[in-house]
Amino acid sequence: MTEERHDWARSLDGLLEQAWKRLGRGVADRRAAARHPTLATVDADGWPQARTVVLRGADRAASQLTVYTDRKAGKVAELLHTPRAAVHVWDQTAHLQIRAVAEAVIHTGDAVERIWSGLSTHAQRCYGFQPASGLAIADALDYEVWPQPEDFAVIELNVTHLEVLHLGHRHRRAGFDRSQDWAGQWLVP
Repeated sequence: MTEERHDWARSLDGLLEQAWKRLGRGVADRRAAARHPTLATVDADGWPQARTVVLRGADRAASQLTVYTDRKAGKVAELLHTPRAAVHVWDQTAHLQIRAVAEAVIHTGDAVERIWSGLSTHAQRCYGFQPASGLAIADALDYEVWPQPEDFAVIELNVTHLEVLHLGHRHRRAGFDRSQDWAGQWLVP
């Protein structure tokens, strides 16, 4: 039954189209699986770090994903040190795993002022903690929420590789590279 519902999984173009469609849905629909992907980075000691983020942009034409964060968050320091990341999405409804590998660029200050100004007061409260995000505190609530525009950052993820895995009656997996103009290659699941 999964095969019939997911005919798009039978072709490389269909898998690539579906991956970007699902990523786009994650930006627009709070209940979509791609709304909260896992972002993986590498810390200064070479250890992998993974966390759930909110997907704020998915632009297929630019091969770009966008995430907002607090400038003082560990992921920003990690990406400044090693500007490479991976994004993972599992979409249960589509039986689809999407893995994106990307080069990261951090934008702050004047470059993100328009985005900051467009955020609701509630959303702005997610960017600016005292002490800074990730620091040790004596008690669970020993911090202040202090939203500041200078603490807001946008992570631009320029996708270089997408890998898409559909789990159906017969699993199908494919890889797509920007360097190959997104031409797909079937892979063993």
